[in-house]
Amino acid sequence: MCQTRTIFKVMSGEEKKILKQRCGGSWKLVLKYLKAGEVSFRREKCQAIAGPGHSVVVTKSGSVFTFGSNSMGQLGHGSQEEEWRPRLLKSLQGIRVIQATAGVGRTMLVTELGQVYAFGKDTYSELEPGSPAAKAISTPRLVESLQGIFVVQTAIGNYFTAVLSREGRVYTISWGSDAKLGHGTDHQDQKPHQLKGPLEHVPVVQIAAGYCYLLALAYQPSGMAVYSVGCGLGGKLGHGTRMDERYPRMIDHLHQLNFKPIAVAAGAWHAAVVGQDGRVCTWGWGRYGCLGHGNEECEDLPKVVAALGGVKAVHVATGDYTTFVVADSGDVYSFGCGEASLGHGKARHHENLLSPELVLPLKQRQEKVVQISLTNTETCNAHTLALTQSGRLYAFGAGDKGQLGMELLNDENERGMPELVDINLG
Repeated sequence: MCQTRTIFKVMSGEEKKILKQRCGGSWKLVLKYLKAGEVSFRREKCQAIAGPGHSVVVTKSGSVFTFGSNSMGQLGHGSQEEEWRPRLLKSLQGIRVIQATAGVGRTMLVTELGQVYAFGKDTYSELEPGSPAAKAISTPRLVESLQGIFVVQTAIGNYFTAVLSREGRVYTISWGSDAKLGHGTDHQDQKPHQLKGPLEHVPVVQIAAGYCYLLALAYQPSGMAVYSVGCGLGGKLGHGTRMDERYPRMIDHLHQLNFKPIAVAAGAWHAAVVGQDGRVCTWGWGRYGCLGHGNEECEDLPKVVAALGGVKAVHVATGDYTTFVVADSGDVYSFGCGEASLGHGKARHHENLLSPELVLPLKQRQEKVVQISLTNTETCNAHTLALTQSGRLYAFGAGDKGQLGMELLNDENERGMPELVDINLG
């Protein structure tokens, strides 16, 4: 059963033994680890990523479409012209992509062979004051510094980039000055450094990056656990304080709630996690009601979203003060900042929601939604992508740069209602 997994097939005998040891010494535990990664981050399935001003879609066959803003070549088509319709990334045809990440002015793609291609800004972080201007790379380039690492996921967190290896090791690039992420390097350093501390010997199945912090969903024989590291502003690390953490620290409060995590999401200033029983916990900065607890208060510890008590969640997505939850039924709930378009139509456009509400326009499409992605930055107007089980893609929110994948009328710059995107995800 392990052999049916793409990332396991190509491992050497010695590499398989090492993975077995990291997972607890049993092939059954290895299989559980591989399955956990598939559940938490749609690995080897269609993906839709709503980046800051641009969008990236990975099809079932591993092809890639990009559209939207292209000021730094982040669409990868060899130019810096905006694309208002999904356009196939022809330069990577024949290479199967399994995961995509979009940051401000840049895009990263992970292939089934563990290689990473990047394009857009030639840096791995947001530029700090005094940094030289970034150069634009308009075609995909293989990231040479990662060639010794078989990568299965990437995440972009403003001043740093993180990658996850198939063995469950976490590496970070940039933003290591003052040991902010457990290693002391210059913020312009483009070499990967393994995350120090408790996660050095514990396999991780998923990573999620927000504004200057990182979440890691770790696999342990005793059960899954969530670790956090980086900036603690607003309580977004979930430890009951607002202190920074240089090394990954387990969020113990989840265990006190008898909460068994299966997927994590890191918004700009708040975080969320889905439990095995379908519950959702949120914490961090509660502005505009993005935590879903009926108020705008910050939460320094994970707190169950009581208003979702009758919902069994399977997926959660977080942005800049906005949260979306997907239920096992395919229904979608949203809450938080209305400026980001919560999908409830023009009548309620720009209305903040302090508690979760069913996104009726999506339900009326009579489609089962399986994944939501939304812009996770303050620097661009937000948009949202909804991927359905049948392979259809819906988009809403800001569309001023073409990031919705559709032409807008002359006086329009956004769509408050989910609209079908003309794209083949087969």
